[in-house]
Amino acid sequence: MPHSADSAAPSPRASQPASSFIVRIEPHGWLFAVDGAATLLEAARHAGVILSSSCRNGACRACLSRLQDGEIAYSVEWPGVSADEKKQGWFLPCVAMARSDLIIFAPSAQRPA
Repeated sequence: MPHSADSAAPSPRASQPASSFIVRIEPHGWLFAVDGAATLLEAARHAGVILSSSCRNGACRACLSRLQDGEIAYSVEWPGVSADEKKQGWFLPCVAMARSDLIIFAPSAQRPA
């Protein structure tokens, strides 16, 4: 049931601009906000989450991660992910932008101490 404007319990996204989304990194449970213009790799680093990466242009596949839920768009026409890999949820955060809230499985993600 949708909340009305008079609802006592605000939506958790109420403080987020309409163009921002929430990303959850599993299996860690880390959350961060991303706008639709930044790549997921950039947004993660800005939030203190380090995803594996090298080239940052979709060629090396070092950042290959699995999208468990949500929608993305790519900033390049053909990122280095096969059609079969895409069907299995694999994607490249270095050239992907959020188009919805996301759940990403990235067990090698780190947070600096």
